[in-house]
Amino acid sequence: MAQVFDRSSNALARMSLVLTGLLVIALGVALNSLQRSPWVTRQGQRPDQPIPFSHKHHVEGLGLQCQYCHTSVEKSSYAGIPPTKTCINCHAQIWTNAQLLEPVRESWATGASIQWIKVHDLPDYVYFNHEIHVNKGIGCASCHGRVDEMPLMYEQNTLQMEWCLNCHRNPAVNLRPTSEIYNMAWAGPSSDKPVWCTQTGASGPTAQAVNCTTKDPKGSNPEVAMLQASAVSGHSELQAASDGASTGLMLPASYQKFTSQIELGKYLTAQYHIRSANELSSCEVCHR
Repeated sequence: MAQVFDRSSNALARMSLVLTGLLVIALGVALNSLQRSPWVTRQGQRPDQPIPFSHKHHVEGLGLQCQYCHTSVEKSSYAGIPPTKTCINCHAQIWTNAQLLEPVRESWATGASIQWIKVHDLPDYVYFNHEIHVNKGIGCASCHGRVDEMPLMYEQNTLQMEWCLNCHRNPAVNLRPTSEIYNMAWAGPSSDKPVWCTQTGASGPTAQAVNCTTKDPKGSNPEVAMLQASAVSGHSELQAASDGASTGLMLPASYQKFTSQIELGKYLTAQYHIRSANELSSCEVCHR
């Protein structure tokens, strides 16, 4: 019987298999790059808003606090978009005839909400709670970036699952004292700029059980050194506090010094009673 296929067909078959494998790999790499690209994540994009609101002007320039507009960030899963009345509180007095603010005046007159475009928009199947993050020591800038330096709001981070898990697996690198939550310039402690923390003994939210300062408590208050010396000699802080209460004096507590973010983060992880990395990385934390 005559040979149907030439011997070169074997080489062509092997080459076609190799090329098919390479095409599949290239397609996978391309799709992976696509789903991480700003075209999908919208990272860095500045959507056209009804009003070109500048956080840089209002936060850095005028000194407005985040909570003035985002009133529910500490007590709700949503940070909240300010109602028109919040804008009118100021703009009924200044820039009253500016064409730029015509949508604000129209909204106030008609009662219709301003149709803002959501910049940080998570999928519907993801549950994110602002309250728990803010009250457990995650600052605004950790997720949203330096908002105080943004003339137009944009998404600095991808907000993809991988990015969230990186923090959940090691939250210590992002934890800060709750007094610094709204400090956009917070960079963590260092040898040049240490942070001192102490337990307050307060009940209620766990974050309130810690008090931190960037000023040396010993240098600013000689009583701290006296109290710590007495604690070393055998007097407990609890006894010192009770003695202070009986005499009408509020004696300061013993502070611990931190010179690196990892040290501070591990301390706050314990004080804030933050769950382990395995628990924080479980599916039910974000998917409800």
